[in-house]
Amino acid sequence: MNTSIHSGFARAAAAACTLLLFAAGVQAADKVAKITAVAPTHAAPAPLPPSNASAALDDRAETLGPGDQVRITVFRNPDLATDTRLSEKGSIMFPLIGEVRLQGLTPAQAGKTIADKLRSGKFVVNPEVTVAAMQTNSRQVSVLGNVNKPGRYPLDAATGKVTDLLALAGGISPTGSDTITLVTNRNGQSQTQEIDLPAIVAGDAGKNLELHPGDTIYVGRAPMVYIYGEVQKAGAYRVEKNMTVMQVLAMGGGLTPRGTQRGIRIERKGDDGSTRRLNANLTDPVRSDDVIYVQESLF
Repeated sequence: MNTSIHSGFARAAAAACTLLLFAAGVQAADKVAKITAVAPTHAAPAPLPPSNASAALDDRAETLGPGDQVRITVFRNPDLATDTRLSEKGSIMFPLIGEVRLQGLTPAQAGKTIADKLRSGKFVVNPEVTVAAMQTNSRQVSVLGNVNKPGRYPLDAATGKVTDLLALAGGISPTGSDTITLVTNRNGQSQTQEIDLPAIVAGDAGKNLELHPGDTIYVGRAPMVYIYGEVQKAGAYRVEKNMTVMQVLAMGGGLTPRGTQRGIRIERKGDDGSTRRLNANLTDPVRSDDVIYVQESLF
């Protein structure tokens, strides 16, 4: 009898513990749910936008054109290696597949085009084709006039602006003008525009134009002024902005002991081609092609 009573109490105590644990679990779960519901939700961070720099580089990637010299290699197939030049139609002749048009494609795109043809023709299994532009005759700009190294220079992803091509040409010579003439051909229409190089150097990036194949940069002769007579170093000197007679004479070393400031004359051409002789003061501005003569003092 006592054993039954003790067993009954044990079963009752165990049941009570179970109920308490269940109630505690329900309360804990309820608290967790409430905390979860109250806690603010954080949205996943938005992906970063694509880099504009890489997009700009892709836009300026070198494309192939008529006259370009290319070297083509096929991995593990040395007998297919080819050095050739794009024809006037912009195509090449390649072993096994014949004529392939590559004009307007980048070297990477040209390699993929050749690889696709080799694969589709079942000539090479999983071909890996590399196309390297050895000489880009179709993407060149002419730099002419008063530069240190006039000639034709290629455009690529790193050189595409006016200042880039002037740097390739060795810069402007001492007799070159600060005003550059750019001749462009867009959609069959030729246009000429003047570019102020000092403005670019001063930070006006909008004047540092993007060049296209076939453009021409011409650097004219800088405006010059000429002095002779009673000066230390007669000759031709570059005209700077707002230059005066006094500054020109200073560039020429000044007057000789026999020279006089009261005997300065300027020979100046007019718009109609005629020449006028003017009495000049030291503070008078000079113009391009002025000829300054310093007379000898009579006393």
